[in-house]
Order: sequence, then C-alpha cells, then structure tokens
Amino acid sequence: MNTAEYLVKRLEELGINDFFGLPGDYNFNLLYAVENNPNTHWIGCTNELNAGYAADGYARMNGYGAIITTYGVGELSAINAIAGCMAENIPVISIVGVPATKCINNKLCVHHNFSDVNYYAFYEAHKPVTAASAYLTRDNAKLEIDRVLKVFVKEKKPVYIAVPLDIAVMEISDRDTKYEWQSDEENLRTAASKIAAKINNSENPVILGDVLVKRFDARIEYKEFVEKSGIPVTNFLMGTNLIGMNYEKYLGGYFSKFANPTSQKYINETDCLIAIGPVYTDLNAFGFNLPYKINDHIAIYGTYTYVEGTRYDNIKMSDILEAVTKLIDKKDIKIEKPQIGYEVLEPEEKALTSSYIYPRLQEFIKDNDIVIAETGIIPHGVALMKLPYNTELQTQTLWGSIGWATPATLGVCIAKPKSRVILITGEGSHQLTAMEVGNMLRRGIKPIIIVLNNKGYTIERVLSNSPDDKFNDIMQMNYSKFARVFEGDVWSTKVTTEEDFDKALKVTQIMDKLCYIEICTESMDMPQLTKDLISNFRQNTKLTEKSTQEQYCEQSIDIKTLEAEQPAETNSFETVVHRGFREVE
Repeated sequence: MNTAEYLVKRLEELGINDFFGLPGDYNFNLLYAVENNPNTHWIGCTNELNAGYAADGYARMNGYGAIITTYGVGELSAINAIAGCMAENIPVISIVGVPATKCINNKLCVHHNFSDVNYYAFYEAHKPVTAASAYLTRDNAKLEIDRVLKVFVKEKKPVYIAVPLDIAVMEISDRDTKYEWQSDEENLRTAASKIAAKINNSENPVILGDVLVKRFDARIEYKEFVEKSGIPVTNFLMGTNLIGMNYEKYLGGYFSKFANPTSQKYINETDCLIAIGPVYTDLNAFGFNLPYKINDHIAIYGTYTYVEGTRYDNIKMSDILEAVTKLIDKKDIKIEKPQIGYEVLEPEEKALTSSYIYPRLQEFIKDNDIVIAETGIIPHGVALMKLPYNTELQTQTLWGSIGWATPATLGVCIAKPKSRVILITGEGSHQLTAMEVGNMLRRGIKPIIIVLNNKGYTIERVLSNSPDDKFNDIMQMNYSKFARVFEGDVWSTKVTTEEDFDKALKVTQIMDKLCYIEICTESMDMPQLTKDLISNFRQNTKLTEKSTQEQYCEQSIDIKTLEAEQPAETNSFETVVHRGFREVE
C-alpha cells in the first residue's frame, strides 16, 4: 500500500476512525487515503484551530485523535491546539501534507512558503510542542511512521508527521509493527514492593487522584486500588469524579484553603501521600500550597513512578497499581465525610446569578453525561458540583486557551455519539470558535450548549486595574439567534431569570435536536469560589497605583533564589502566579 494508506491504516488500528482538518492542495493524497478506507471518515472543520480542538476532544474520549492540515498556513493555524494537547497529555497526531520532494530539494518558492525558502521551519516549530516528529522521505517513511507512533502510544502526547506529496503515494511495506510496550519487570517489582511497604507502615495515608489516570487508561486499576486499600481519597480539579462522590472514603475535591477544609486537612497532615496521575499546577491544585514535594512521597505517573524521591522508569500506571493492590493490607480508617455539592434551590422570578446557575446544573446533570467546561470562571462553579459517578467532566485547566470548549464538544460528540453532551461556555470564549456549531448541525450532532453571557471577559475584569477597562469589552451578539443562522435542526432560547432557566433546561429533555441556551447575568457575577480566589489574590498583592502584574513581577523578581530556598511544590499561589499570570482565566 502507499504511505498515506499505511499511516491511516495504523491509526485506524489504534481506534481513530475520524480525522479532523481542512483540505489543501498539499494534503489531498492524505484525504483520499482517509476516504478510501471503509472504516475511517473525514470531518472537515471551519478552520484548522477548531479542527485541532475537535481532535483534542475526540482523543479525550476515544483514546487517540488525528488532524490533517496543509503546509504552513494550515499547520500553523492548528499549532496552538497541538500545544494544548502537549500541555494536557492528549494524544493527537498532526499530519501535514507538504510540497513534493523535488520542490524541497531544489528549494523552489511555492505557495505557503517564505520568499527566503525554508521547508523545515514549521517542522522545527512543532518540535517543542510534540513528543516526537518526523519528516518523511523515500528512505525513511515506514521506519519514521512506526517510530513516531510508538512514542504516541507510550507517552500519550501529540506527535507530528510531515508527508510530502510524492511520498504520500509511494508504495511501502505494510508489514505489521507493534506499538504497545511492556513495563520493566525489575523496576515494577522494586517500586511496587517499596510502595506497599510504605503504605502498610503508614498511619495517615491519603490518595490524591488526578487526570493522568484518565489519559493513561488506568481507571479500572485506580478504582480497584482505592477500594482495596480503604484509604481516604481526594482529587485535583482535572481528576474530578475518578471515584464516585458517594464512596464512603471520598473526602471531596481538593481546593486548598478555598473550599472543603476536610480534604485540605487530610492532605496537609498525611504521613503517606499516594498521588496517582498528578498534574501539580496553579489552577488545577488551587495554588502551590502543599507543605511537601509530591515526589517525596509516592507519585505514580503514566510511564514512571516516584517512591520517596527515587524515580523508576518504564512502568505503566495500570501495571504498578495492579501490582501494589495485590501487596497492600486494607486500612480501617474512619473519616468524617464532608458535605459535597450544592444545596438544591427552588427557582424564583428573579435575575439569574451564579448562585442559582451551578446548583441547578448540578441537578440537571445525569448518569453517563459528558460535561465540557470552558476555561475562565465556569470551572470554579462546576468544581463544587456533586456529579453522578459515571459523569465525565472535561476541562482545559492547564493550557487554558479560550475557545477550546466549543470545537472540543464537536470531537467529544463524534467520539461518543450515544452520550448526552453538555457544553458550558462563556460568550467571550464562544465567539472565538462558534462557527463549529454549524458543523454540529451539519452532522446531526445534538449537544446541549449553554452560553453564559456576562457582557465581556469577567475574569479579566476582576484581575485588571478596573472592571471598566475597555479591553475587556467584546461585541455583543444575540446568541440564541446566532444558533439559528445555520441550516439544521436546532432549538434555542435566551433566559434572564431563574424560572426561565429552569424551564429551558426542562425543555431540552424532550428535544431530539441541538439545544442552545443563552443565559444572561450581570457583568461582575461569578461563583463564590472565584470571589474567594480573587479576594485572596488582592489581599496578598495589596493593590496600589501599580498594576497587579507589576506587583507580581516585583514579588517574584528573583524566582531562582526563591526556588533554591523553597521547592516549587511548596511555593504559595501568590508567589508563583508570575509563571502563568494569564492562566488564572
């Protein structure tokens, strides 16, 4: 078979049946390979960035995802989405159709190039945002595809392959190659033995679950370990609902000092932290407030494990969890279970606010739902919900690129066509990528889309010097009418009161079509958790005439000295935000 057919076949065997992207004259041979394979489908999007976000959403639910773009103009439009996949351990392969080998060798100045020709500039640009990359030639096509896909499968991170026009149709061997890998038996045995001994000798152990459990397909082993151990369990934000919220040893989510003191107490006082799949970042962990380094206890990642500061490589998360589960004794630890979730409220004929929106959504979400929450203030409202055990929550908490959630919803719906999918996004984020609603209608996809219209970038209003700063304003749209611009079966409405929101949610349950609800609040309305975070932020910066960012820079001017004195994991939220000030979104 030819190179393009071989690549598509191998990806199909990994479970990728849908390829996102846009056509371009350099990638037609790749698209033909997708369309000619009876088990794969082409999903054309409105732009390459949206296609990358859609592939991201697809990979979160399907295991792997793929995007096909054209040379230069296409791949660079998608590179932000690929970088987000790198940040959040999302395995998406970026396949780029590039000019023919003759053009490359002769440095011909063809379209989508610089006048000072450099055919490898965009390939080089992708290296920092992918786990592996390849530029195919006549001599290396199969070897490089197989090498890159082995990394793809092991690391669960994005990869990149550039396929010249002529190489795409060049015949190559289709001999099977195995991409799965095995744990190092000696490292696995040693690490499991040490972990079990540490757990069995501990008095106040606690389990901290997080998102890498999802990424590395270890949920079953995680659940078995948690239940066999009898150890109290909590989670960071991105690890929400890894274990049922009604589970007798569940401490609720970890929000540092901002909510749920029960979880904070157990985490702060433990003599044996068992962190499984942790992503220790400012927004995921609500600051860098742990009084110790995660890796100094037990930390299990996707392909390696730490035990008391010693790293053991080439160990699958699922294998180490299974091995440890067999070796540990069950603990008999009694906990005082905290109150989890919002109190259900009765709707009134009054203006809609966050204090009603999120408790009502908590009641609305049912078994097997998939919830996609856009970055900004929305995750703070969603974080405190009590969710059914098998409800899936997806956020982009680390990368935090506004606009991600809408096209990601397209990908999620294609990966899980039988699930009810609920998108909760802000109107500022939605404006960036809203054209993908048309693609949903075109393909008969029926999510419930809830657009929070609070008249601009509210999270930025509270972080900037003044809520009235004009750069946080955006063009106002009639969003409920926008959804009806496209040809397709859609029901949409605009609500401003609690009673109207309640009625709208009830209507969606009898609709067999895409439902689009615009909910309107005042510009400075926000969840209580956001208010608490911002209040703490302002108390510690002691606002003066200087901007908040200037003060953060002054506080953190000598971060290398600070890190030498105190490890990053123990730095306070306030002293480290300079690393990603904008990530507070």
